[in-house]
Amino acid sequence: MQQAELTMNKIRVVLIEDHDLTRVGIKIALQQKEEIEVVGEAANAADGIKLLKTIQPDIAIIDIGLPDKDGIELTREVKAFNNGEDSEIKVLILTLRDNKEAVLAAFAAGADSYCMKDIKFDNLPEAVRVTYNGNAWIDPAIARIVLQQAQQNPLKVDGTADTKAPVPSSENNGTEDIIDPYILTERELEVLQLIVEGCSNAVIAERLYITVGTVKTHVRNILNKLCADDRTQAAVRALRSGLVG
Repeated sequence: MQQAELTMNKIRVVLIEDHDLTRVGIKIALQQKEEIEVVGEAANAADGIKLLKTIQPDIAIIDIGLPDKDGIELTREVKAFNNGEDSEIKVLILTLRDNKEAVLAAFAAGADSYCMKDIKFDNLPEAVRVTYNGNAWIDPAIARIVLQQAQQNPLKVDGTADTKAPVPSSENNGTEDIIDPYILTERELEVLQLIVEGCSNAVIAERLYITVGTVKTHVRNILNKLCADDRTQAAVRALRSGLVG
């Protein structure tokens, strides 16, 4: 367990991940941004919970598959000692698990955001910023699962009503659910479908036999037309409005 010197006015992050190479990679990705500082690291839940209580960072990045305790259970513990304070620690789950049970269990436990481990280095700091600002970063690969959960309003795993709809707060305005299906061109709809499926620009270019530059242009147009700040928000709005299936 390592602890770094604390710096004010930065997003303070603690990493709880048992794979050394993965933890180093995450740290490198985050520390490329001046506004983010990794203030502690732990390779298991026991050390992680001690670190979080001592440092009280802004965000805990937690791997689900920890050796001594499931990351979902650790998330419950973190949320339990937050006590709803303004300085509460936000939890960003980072994992290889994209199955429905893991996703819903993580949000039911109180996770604020959910990222897949194959997230691009450039996107991880953005996920941290979004989470820090009080919104949920939802990986496009699991957006459909989350939206079905929110729309159906099912029970939490403990049997109580789910009061936390795990979608970005900017998406909670019901007026955004209705989008004119003709606002996007046929090609933009094809690109949007692939965005929802979690495809990168390179993969989209390969699938549609177009250049990456053309994909970037389509993505920019899609974001503008849907009034979305990023690809995740566009995917959420597209799924909510039924623009894509």
